[in-house]
Amino acid sequence: MRVGVAGAATRIRRIGGRCRAPAACCAAALALTLSYLAGCATPAASTPPPALPVATELGLADGLATADAPDAWWWIFNDPRLDELVQLALAGQPSLLVAQSRLARAQALTASALAVQGPQVGASAGMDWQHYSARGLLPPPIAGSERNSASLQLGGSVALDFFGRNAAALRAALGAERAAQADLAAARVLLAAQVARGYLGLARLGAWRGLAEQGRDQRARSLALVQQRVAAGIDSQAELALAQTNVAEGQAQLEGLAEQTALARHALALLCGQAAQALDGLDPAMPTLPQAPVPQRLGADLLGRRADVLAARWRIEATAGGLDQALADFYPDLNLVGFVGLNALGIDRLLALPSRSLGISPALRLPVFDAGRLQAQQRGREAELAAAVAAYRGVLLAAAHEALDALASLASLQRQLAAQATAVAAAEQGWTLLRQRRQAGLATELQVLAAEPALLVQRRSRVDLQLRSLEAQVALIHALGGGWTVPAELRTPGPLLGSGHNPVKAPAP
Repeated sequence: MRVGVAGAATRIRRIGGRCRAPAACCAAALALTLSYLAGCATPAASTPPPALPVATELGLADGLATADAPDAWWWIFNDPRLDELVQLALAGQPSLLVAQSRLARAQALTASALAVQGPQVGASAGMDWQHYSARGLLPPPIAGSERNSASLQLGGSVALDFFGRNAAALRAALGAERAAQADLAAARVLLAAQVARGYLGLARLGAWRGLAEQGRDQRARSLALVQQRVAAGIDSQAELALAQTNVAEGQAQLEGLAEQTALARHALALLCGQAAQALDGLDPAMPTLPQAPVPQRLGADLLGRRADVLAARWRIEATAGGLDQALADFYPDLNLVGFVGLNALGIDRLLALPSRSLGISPALRLPVFDAGRLQAQQRGREAELAAAVAAYRGVLLAAAHEALDALASLASLQRQLAAQATAVAAAEQGWTLLRQRRQAGLATELQVLAAEPALLVQRRSRVDLQLRSLEAQVALIHALGGGWTVPAELRTPGPLLGSGHNPVKAPAP
C-alpha cells in the first residue's frame, strides 16, 4: 500500500500550474521526491549470501592443468554412422527444442526489460457524436444540441530511473537469458555424450552376442558328443540331460541379448528423436581406439569450460539483479508523461490552429507505509540469491566429482585391460595346448569342449573392459566440457570460485 500519493499528485499539479517549462516541472517533481525520502519505507538489514568454494575444496588444482576436449569429439571413433546419429540428435531431439524455446522466451523478456528504459511513444485518434442535455452542465448553444467531436494526439513517456530499478530488472533478465543460453549448450553436450554411450552399449551387446553364439555352438557340439557316448553306453541319461540343459540355457542367453539389443536400439532412436523402429538392424562393431593419455591432474580451469557451471553462475547474476530491483522499490518512482495533439468540438474545426493541445505531467510514486510488504519481498529475493549460490556450489561439486570419477575410472580401466590381456593370452594358450594334447591322444574331445567356456568368459571380460574404457573416455570428455567453446557474451562478470571471502556482493540497504 502506498499512502501520500494523492497529496503528492495535488502538490505536483499546484507546482505545474505555476511552471511554464517542462524542465521546471521536472525540477519541482524531483524536489518533492527528495522531500519525501526522509519518511519512506526503509529496507531490512541485508543477509549476505553463502561464500563460493575454493579450488582445493573441490579437489582441483589451481591454474591451468586440464587437458583440452576436442570439438566434435565423437569423430575420434571414425564411425560415419555415429557421426550421423549425433548430428540427427542435435538437430531434432525434442528436449533441445524445448531448451531453444526457453532461450527464445528469455531473450524476449530481456528485450522487454531493455525497452522499458527507452521512451514510449503512442498515437491515438477518436471521433464521436453526442446529443448534449439541455439541462446539463454545458450552457447554450451546446446544451440541447447535437455535435460531432474529434481528436488526434501523440503522447509519450519516459521512466526516470534515478535509483536503478529498471537497470536491475535488465540485469536480472540478461542473467536469465545467458543462463538459458548456457543450459542449451549443456543440453547439447550431454545429448552427444548420451548418444555415444548408447552407440557403444549397442556395440557391446553385439560383441556379447557373437561370444554367446560361439558358446551355443560349443554346447551343441558337447551335446552331440554326449549323445554318441550315451549310444555307446559310456555316459548315462544324467549326462545327456545336463548337456541338453546347457544347450537350452545358451539359447535363452541369446534370446535375452536379442531383447536387450532391441531395447537399446529403441533408446538410441529416442535420443535421436526418431521412431522406435528407425534403428532396427543397426549393429555397430566395437571401435578400436588407442589408449588415451590420462591427465595427471585436473585444474580449476575445468569449470570455465562447462556450460552447466556457467549457467548456474549466470543464475546468481539474475537473482542478484532481482534483489537490486527489490531494494530499488523502496525509493521513489518518477515518470515523465507528455502529449501533443488536436482536439475540437466539430470535425470541421479539428485542423484549425486553436484546436491544438499539449501538456506535460511528471508522475511520482513513493512508498511511505506498506505494512512490511517491501521488506518481505527483499527477504524473499535474498533467499533466492542464497539458494542460487548454494545450487551453484552443488553444480561445482558435481562437476568436479564427475571429472575426477572419470579420471580415476579411466586410469584403473587401463590397468585392468593390461591384466585382462594377460589372462586372455594365458587362457588361449591353455586351450591351444589342450587341443594339441587331444591331437596326440592325451586328452578327450569332451575335455577340450569343457575348457572352451572358460576361454569365452575371459574374452567377454575383455570386451567389457574395452567398452568400459571407451565409455570412460566419453565420460571424461563430457566432464571436460565436451569441446564447448565459451562465447564472449557468456563470460561471467564474477569469479567462478571463491578465494576465502565472499565474492558475491550483498547490496547495501
